[in-house]
Amino acid sequence: MDAGRSFIDRLRNAGISPSDPEELRLQKSLLVFATGLICFASVLWLSIYWQLGPRFSSNLPFALQLLLVGNLLVYLKTLNFNAFRQIQLALFLFSPFVAQWSIGSFITASGVSLWALLAPIGAILFIGPRESGAWFFAYFVLTALSGAVDFHLADLQPIGEYRVPSQTAAFFFALNFVAVSTIVYLLLRYSDSEKHKAQQRLQEAHRLLQVEQDRSERLLLNILPAPVARRLKDSDQTIADGFAEVSVMFADIVNFTRVAEGLTPQQVFTMLNKIFSCFDELAEKYGLEKIKTIGDAYMVAAGLNEECRHPTEALADMALEMCALLHEDFSINEMHLELRVGIGTGPVVAGVVGKKKFIYDLWGDTVNIASRVTSEGVPGIVQVDERTYEHLRADFDFQEPQTIYLKGKGNMVVHRLIGRRAAGQTTASLR
Repeated sequence: MDAGRSFIDRLRNAGISPSDPEELRLQKSLLVFATGLICFASVLWLSIYWQLGPRFSSNLPFALQLLLVGNLLVYLKTLNFNAFRQIQLALFLFSPFVAQWSIGSFITASGVSLWALLAPIGAILFIGPRESGAWFFAYFVLTALSGAVDFHLADLQPIGEYRVPSQTAAFFFALNFVAVSTIVYLLLRYSDSEKHKAQQRLQEAHRLLQVEQDRSERLLLNILPAPVARRLKDSDQTIADGFAEVSVMFADIVNFTRVAEGLTPQQVFTMLNKIFSCFDELAEKYGLEKIKTIGDAYMVAAGLNEECRHPTEALADMALEMCALLHEDFSINEMHLELRVGIGTGPVVAGVVGKKKFIYDLWGDTVNIASRVTSEGVPGIVQVDERTYEHLRADFDFQEPQTIYLKGKGNMVVHRLIGRRAAGQTTASLR
């Protein structure tokens, strides 16, 4: 049974190319299906006709089957579907009229020409509604011509032993109507079933496409801020924005190069990935924008979006939690590493550089100050510039200010962050 079903499936999909659009696949499948139905029906029709008495010649049904199957085999070899459907439709149209004319009149042939109606109906399914008009017109002309001939020759029809009995003619009228109606019904039902399957395939393809699109969206959002990602998708214009007040933080792992010398590349990667993944979670927690990692350095910015109401304070909280995380959680920090953290605040330019492997980055004196403050910092301590201090002084405690020399900047006052001030102390300081 499985072998038979497999053969039917192969026959149904015969001549179908993977590159064929869904409509063409349906047309090919329907025409092969219709060819099989008509071949079977013509044999059945002839067998019943003979059983009821009239010895209609089997040459015409046999020739029809040979032509239908032969054309199918030629199609499978050449894959010329246009020629295949035109020839099949012509056989569907003309062979019933030839059969009727060879038997006698419309009455004696029990309306066998009704089978020709499958040609224009098939044309709708196999070619299209617009092109089917010519086939229906041909069917109309042949029917009218047969009727006119029958009308004029009715009185001249000889009554002989070859006359079809009235009971047989009546039976075959019913049989022809039922057979043609059944084939039309099966073709329409098969067409609807295949269209439903095609729709399901399209829906599944759309679902998979949506999954891939969502995955691409997530990957893009891992590289770019959401507003920048939208602008990049909607426009090819250069993205460069100026911000008057942004806080930038760098975090460097102390003595990373020396520690990494005794580790394998895989161990170095695992160590950094574990630590930086935790930093990513903190950045998401505080609504801040991770910019990039450079070797053992981690860069975050606050104030690039409206997600955070107090960006500099959120950045300071994140910096303190990063230091505490490495100091307390040795499941993450197995090597007991320490951080140098520096924060600078001021104007920056932010944008996307390049067309391939692009990155969202920051430029400006504020970025340079944050980097210098970090490199001149103390392990385990968050060091900020004067402008950052002005934003944080009401809510955070600091050590005494320090004056340090920054390369390219000269002497600069920096402040070392201790932690967030208690709520009561904050209130008192603001009075």
